[in-house]
Amino acid sequence: MVANSSTTETAPYARAGRRISVVVNTLNEEQRLGYALRSVKDWADEIVVVDMHSDDHTADVAASFGAKVLLHERLGYADPARAYAVDQSTGDWVLIIDADELIPEPLSRRLKAIAANDEADAVCIHWRNYLLGAALGHSGWGPYQDQHVRFFRRNALDLRPDVHNFVKVKDWARVLDLGPNPDLEVIHFNYLDVTHFVDKMNRYTSIEAAAAISRGGKTGRTVAIWRTAREFVGRYIRRGGYKDGWRGFYLSGLMAAYRFIALAKAEELRRNGPRADVEATYREEAERVLKGYRLS
Repeated sequence: MVANSSTTETAPYARAGRRISVVVNTLNEEQRLGYALRSVKDWADEIVVVDMHSDDHTADVAASFGAKVLLHERLGYADPARAYAVDQSTGDWVLIIDADELIPEPLSRRLKAIAANDEADAVCIHWRNYLLGAALGHSGWGPYQDQHVRFFRRNALDLRPDVHNFVKVKDWARVLDLGPNPDLEVIHFNYLDVTHFVDKMNRYTSIEAAAAISRGGKTGRTVAIWRTAREFVGRYIRRGGYKDGWRGFYLSGLMAAYRFIALAKAEELRRNGPRADVEATYREEAERVLKGYRLS
């Protein structure tokens, strides 16, 4: 169903053109990137890969599929690089995917038809997420729970550098929600195991903590207890994580830990400042303790 957004702003150009660019952002993805590019190479008019200076052969893999390969500074998260990748693409339509995502053939046909028939300006696609070795149906990651606007007419979106919050659909854009449908869902091979989750969690919680402090977000023990408990209960009970068996239980717990750690990092930033300030305090304390040796 097409949902018309606010009409306070009108489309700034004639709705025409059907060339499709696929943009992918990468960092050390040589093992998985080939699958993503195989899922788009036969129908995309252009593939743009923006690599954040990988240490492996990611760029070579991208080039082997005929992609335009560009570089972007490594920031620890991909959202600014995504905006840059979209700017560097030339298609009338843009599809954003990650290196661990695949476009099934029926979905590719549907997206091409939307572009050809002027059915919408932006498309909300649902995700089938594989975590810890299997696809989830619930826990906040089920296809009916996880959807994103990743296919859109050029200039129909504002792309922002905020982590996990980089898309804003413009008021004039017509949005089409494809709904949860096994043939029309992006396949996402997410966390391989708990170690993979924890590695990413450490990076992203640091980014979120800094962002929370910059906007004056609340911290403190009461806030941490409440939000951590809400995260677990929300995912495991309200979003049906219990239906995903052991994976749903532990992923709900890991996401609660994510929330707790992000708040802990924000609290320490608010009270202690950055790590360099703490290191300076420790140096001063070390000099105070060792001063006694010079006096004896």
